[in-house]
Amino acid sequence: MKVLLTGSNGLLGQKLASLLLTDEAIEPILTARGNLSTPVGRGQFFPLDITDRESVVSTLEKTRPDVVVNSAAMTLVDQCETHQEDCWRINVEAVSHLIEACRKINGRLIHVSTDFVFDGTNGPLDETARPNPVNYYGETKLEGEKLVQASDISWCVIRTVLVYGITHDMSRSNIVLWVKDSLEAGKAIRVVNDQWRTPTLAEDLAMGCYLAIKKNATGIYHISGKDFMTPYDLALKTAEFFNLDKRLISATNSQEFRQPARRPLRTGFVIDKARKELGYEPHSFDDALHVIARQIHSHIL
Repeated sequence: MKVLLTGSNGLLGQKLASLLLTDEAIEPILTARGNLSTPVGRGQFFPLDITDRESVVSTLEKTRPDVVVNSAAMTLVDQCETHQEDCWRINVEAVSHLIEACRKINGRLIHVSTDFVFDGTNGPLDETARPNPVNYYGETKLEGEKLVQASDISWCVIRTVLVYGITHDMSRSNIVLWVKDSLEAGKAIRVVNDQWRTPTLAEDLAMGCYLAIKKNATGIYHISGKDFMTPYDLALKTAEFFNLDKRLISATNSQEFRQPARRPLRTGFVIDKARKELGYEPHSFDDALHVIARQIHSHIL
């Protein structure tokens, strides 16, 4: 089976690429803007800007993958709010290019989306919940979902929540690393305590995508962690795990902590469908911190 992955340099992209490369039944076709950040021993690599329609169509026609996993997106929520044209081009128009190319080669599309398609009034949410985004990032991701669902190709949408972990080259930050790095530097941080999520280890999200590939999954799946917690809870647990000074962490709320883009208050996912149909089982947040600690240690060595 040929699997083409967009966004191979991203956090999810790197983790999923590693999984694909360990499966001899899969021929990975990795793509990313620019060069691949982590060289691989097998499979193929093609530079690909998914906003370039001609490049998308020609790359897929040349490689003819059975499955395309779209992990590429503009995900910085505040940047999406202030750079809306760029956000629309990457999160919506690019999806239409992938759909068109998949149609031409009879390929299946697995599209990664987000809990931010919801308004946050009644989480945790299952796959039947009605989307209603409160920021531009969420609007564009929902529009991308609608394009996929309205298409005549075989498709699967995987929504996820607050992904964290470390890249092979330590090039990407996220909430866990931000807390750790800030406290290690003796920097006081404010973290919101009125937003609820089910934070997702990048390895777990990659496994969810991998299971969807292998099981030929179609439809919508919620893939996330299983611990329902606030970013403030997450920060305290991170500080405790790494033996850092919790006194540097102060709680704030969404009204006090002003950001360009509004955040939904209660999202988080019910993952029963993924557990039952895909065999998905995520790490606990505590266990995930052990995974990250081992990776940091091996990176330092």
